[in-house]
Amino acid sequence: MATEDQTENPGGGMTVREAGRRGGERVKAKYGSEFYEAIGRKGGEATKSKYGPAFYEVIGQKGGQKLKKKAQP
Repeated sequence: MATEDQTENPGGGMTVREAGRRGGERVKAKYGSEFYEAIGRKGGEATKSKYGPAFYEVIGQKGGQKLKKKAQP
């Protein structure tokens, strides 16, 4: 059974997933993995300044919880 990554796009082009993967690989090759570390750090600092340290406490507690599925009609 083929996965989504292995199936061909009927139009002959690449899938959105394939385009994203190839784009990410190209950025990694051009800038290195440190680039991703730096932008992740910047995003974390921006989130911290916007929401404060209490935000991380709340999401940390939610991290171990399972989500309740909504009943389907």
